[in-house]
Amino acid sequence: MLKSMTGYGEGTAESAAWKIRAEVKTVNQRYLDIAFHTPKLLNAEEAHMRDTIKQTVARGKLDLFLTVEDLREKSVNIRVNRTLAQAYQQALNEMSDLLRVTRPDDVATIASYPDVLTAEEQTSFDGGETVLDEALGKALVALDEMRQAEGANLEQDFLHRIDTLAGFVEKLKQLAPAIVASYRDRLKATVAELLAAENIDETRIIEETALYADKVNFTEEVVRLESHFAQFRQIIAEADGPVGRKLDFLIQEMNREANTIGSKCQSAEAAQTVVDMKSEIEKLREQVQNIE
Repeated sequence: MLKSMTGYGEGTAESAAWKIRAEVKTVNQRYLDIAFHTPKLLNAEEAHMRDTIKQTVARGKLDLFLTVEDLREKSVNIRVNRTLAQAYQQALNEMSDLLRVTRPDDVATIASYPDVLTAEEQTSFDGGETVLDEALGKALVALDEMRQAEGANLEQDFLHRIDTLAGFVEKLKQLAPAIVASYRDRLKATVAELLAAENIDETRIIEETALYADKVNFTEEVVRLESHFAQFRQIIAEADGPVGRKLDFLIQEMNREANTIGSKCQSAEAAQTVVDMKSEIEKLREQVQNIE
């Protein structure tokens, strides 16, 4: 089954201690690029989350957003900045001596000054790993479902365009006999002109004949195109993993064969058919950029 590289999924999980909401968004990109938008508390979990994501996503730009609620009763430590407290006390004593006022003897007075006391919450992610896995797992399942649905739509579009291209090739095959006959007539005229000359240039005749054989015969290109179409359909039918690069390579080869046919065809109708074919190949190429 084909998968699009564009999708979205979310999932929420909760325990007595933690509530976590995960959101994943993906867009097209040649390789897998994961960006984490998570609290610092989860920095140590990034390697594990990356491995989990890789089990579902192989290509694309993925953004992971995590919202974490700590439902536990917080443990708080009060830190005393001893150096700052002593500095405040010394400064107050100097002011007392200078102004001849009573020195402060209440510790609460010094404690009330900025940064003397600092409350520090004890934070850890103990017990949150299971909740994180569940939330991320749900988000990835939802993401994968959306990408598969979009991939199924793209598959139908691909098959329709391949059928259209096959129709263009069939038209070229029908035009080929008339193209060959027309070029043969021109070749006969050229050969007759050469034979009428007093000094017959046999080399020129051989060159013109060889040129004829190569210039108008696009049978090989047509056969390769039909082979590419068959491979394209087969890859789609048997897809059980990332196939976007294979399809993109085949499209490059299709375009190469179309260009060669365009340089060989000797009629306006055939030339227009090749133009239409290249336009369809380009549309196919644009759509394949969405496939993982």
